[in-house]
Amino acid sequence: MICPSFRFINFPDQPIVWREISVITAALRSDSQDKHAQFLRGLFETLPGRVQCEMLLKATEQCFNTLEKAEMLLLLLKRFPESVVQHGVNLGETLLEAEVSENVETPVNCFRKLFVCDVLPLVINNMDMRLPASLLQKYMLKAAEFYIGYVTRGPSPDVQIQASQDGGSLKSPSMSRGSQRYVIDGLSEKSSMVAEPWERLLDILAVIGARCEWQGDKGQRSYVDMLQRVKELCRYLPGLEGDTRARCCSQVVICAALVLFRSAFLYVSAVQPSLFQGVNALSLGPWILVEDLCSVYSDAELERGALKHGHKKRKLADGREKTMSSDDEEGLGKGRGRHILVNKTEMPSWSETLESFRVARDSWDLLHSHDGLETEFKKICASWKTDSWLWFRIFLTDMIIYQGQYHKALSSLHQMAAVHQSQLGQQSPSGPASLEHHRALIQQASCHYALGEYRMACEKLLDVVGGLVPPVQEPTKMPEDQGRVKTRTRKGNDLRLLPCTSKAVLPFCLQLMLACFKLRAFTDNRDDLSLGHVVVLLQYDWPQGEMLFLKAVDKICQQGSFQYENFFNYVTNIDMLEEFAYLRTPEGGRIQLELLPNQGMLIKNPSPALGVELNTLLLQGVQTMDRHHTVTRGITKGVKEDFRLAMERQVSRCGENLLSVLHRFCINEKIIIIQSLP
Repeated sequence: MICPSFRFINFPDQPIVWREISVITAALRSDSQDKHAQFLRGLFETLPGRVQCEMLLKATEQCFNTLEKAEMLLLLLKRFPESVVQHGVNLGETLLEAEVSENVETPVNCFRKLFVCDVLPLVINNMDMRLPASLLQKYMLKAAEFYIGYVTRGPSPDVQIQASQDGGSLKSPSMSRGSQRYVIDGLSEKSSMVAEPWERLLDILAVIGARCEWQGDKGQRSYVDMLQRVKELCRYLPGLEGDTRARCCSQVVICAALVLFRSAFLYVSAVQPSLFQGVNALSLGPWILVEDLCSVYSDAELERGALKHGHKKRKLADGREKTMSSDDEEGLGKGRGRHILVNKTEMPSWSETLESFRVARDSWDLLHSHDGLETEFKKICASWKTDSWLWFRIFLTDMIIYQGQYHKALSSLHQMAAVHQSQLGQQSPSGPASLEHHRALIQQASCHYALGEYRMACEKLLDVVGGLVPPVQEPTKMPEDQGRVKTRTRKGNDLRLLPCTSKAVLPFCLQLMLACFKLRAFTDNRDDLSLGHVVVLLQYDWPQGEMLFLKAVDKICQQGSFQYENFFNYVTNIDMLEEFAYLRTPEGGRIQLELLPNQGMLIKNPSPALGVELNTLLLQGVQTMDRHHTVTRGITKGVKEDFRLAMERQVSRCGENLLSVLHRFCINEKIIIIQSLP
């Protein structure tokens, strides 16, 4: 057998020689570990270095496919670093030009991957090359766009289709992202994988920063450290001029932008993981940033109502003293700005998530602290088409809500709702898909509430409630969910990360509706309908709303009468029933209560045995509630028979699933609820 190097040197243009060389170079580019490929790679290693170099150069010239040509030349650059000076930049530019000419739609493509992961490190680490800062910064942004696109890529379409057929969310594949096969078109599965992309990006930034003579440490320790350094650098920016100012501006913009996108990704991957992961992560999200409603049950004038009905206050409070739980707030109220409350048990990574949100906001503020920085940052965003990044829009929307710019947030949320609807396609939203679809609606309702637009808020809430199914049984409340006695009055500026699950969303909708009706119900003007809605909604999370209920009772006493014909349809709370029964007695003030829509139709031909069974009925109610109640306290003394019988019958409903009752209230009374608000 003739030595390959002899044949190549003496017969370089013979077709048979090129066939052999093409087989050898194909094995060099291949990931295959079969014996034949290993033999060919070993054979190549036996050749003299000069022959190897010339062979790879000649093989490159024979390639007509851009990708194959680039891979062949890359073999040369890796084996012979001295060739990087001659061929490195040209190869990089060829790959970037091919990306344009091939009209690829995403920066995560085979050309960019070869450039960023293979060619660029060889070029920037070769100290024999003198590259202008503008070119290095161009390459830095190309690398950043690739790595960010790679990290934030969504589930593959084929997996999404399979998930929808299995009943999952359209954006929630049936397997975790880590187990999905991800292949960049034109590359093998192995070549498509990128390990530790954020760390690689930081390494590239450190090298390019040093070559561009950026200020600060030569080595970038972390993204947070980098942000702190450019913050300090910004203090000197107004006094700089010319090239020094331009260099400083570029350093701040690039570094702060990378911190922004990384932190925003970490935040959104926690609150909306299905954008990046599979259905296994759906149990951890999505989460919704909304107005905190912890103060919905408080009122500055509660004491006035509590004094008159002190007998109830003492009775209801007996044995049920609540202590404030700091689980949601510990360590979160120390920073500047608004507090964001979250249930630690439901979100174990709450600290990291909120820190990522804070760092991303700080980066955004820094990039908009000077006109020059903002202009350069907008150029990057336009080049990368960040307007089409749904995940980044989610962060921006949450940031806008945090800033209190609710009109601007509503505009963004309407666009997001349209995107979600288009992604749902022809399928009717159900299960996890409906929760993701309702995410924007819930935030819209929260924003309308913050703006005082209560009717719009309730319209959005009732749309959401209509798509929810109440739990069969009321969920067991965690300590964080229990009623809390506030040691201080909040200004109403806090926010909360709410899990987007039926168990959490339905109670939030009920509480937000209560907040919308509360102010209207307790104005000087009489509004029995709003007051009745408040009474119905106060049943949830009882006895946390006990003091507000007593204020409602006080208002009814001041009026001397109260009309709410839906009372017996939706009020099943034994404490409330007892208090309304007491109001009809001489001791309670003989308040005129019109709570029956049609007294003759509601109770027709009552059974004589019903009165006899009253004591048994009450005893069952007492056993169910595990408390002592006397709903008929004095009620038989001169009150109307139909009211008494209706109250007796209502006691038997005290064991009903309260969330189901309140869900029916929202569905059946949707029109009247909306019309009750201006």
